[in-house]
Amino acid sequence: MRLHTKLSIFKSALVVFLLLCSVSVQADEEDSYGEIVGHKALNGFTNMTTAVLEIPKNIINTTNESNIFYGVVGGLSKGIINTLGRMTSGLTDFITAPIPTKQFVHPAYIWDDFDQDTTYGKVFRLKKEQQ
Repeated sequence: MRLHTKLSIFKSALVVFLLLCSVSVQADEEDSYGEIVGHKALNGFTNMTTAVLEIPKNIINTTNESNIFYGVVGGLSKGIINTLGRMTSGLTDFITAPIPTKQFVHPAYIWDDFDQDTTYGKVFRLKKEQQ
């Protein structure tokens, strides 16, 4: 099998995997521990691999809020910072998947609320049982 064909198969499999992971499911009291851990690990992996999309997202959003010059310069800077933040958050979620904590980065995925700026919440807050 040629290298080009292997890369195409790998890229296709990665796209399918990310699309399957993109369904944002809120963990509630009926979710099992395994589902919560699996969702957190997939969320972390997805955020690590798609974090670079923060750059065009922030350039577009900053340009829409101000002007093209500030959008490119300021949006690029903001995008690089948010890329590092989303990658770090994804790595942390992936490593700490066995600990059921709340979502740290909002929106959970880069494509959720694309017009909304990425924000970061309190770190390592345990999920509380819903009563």
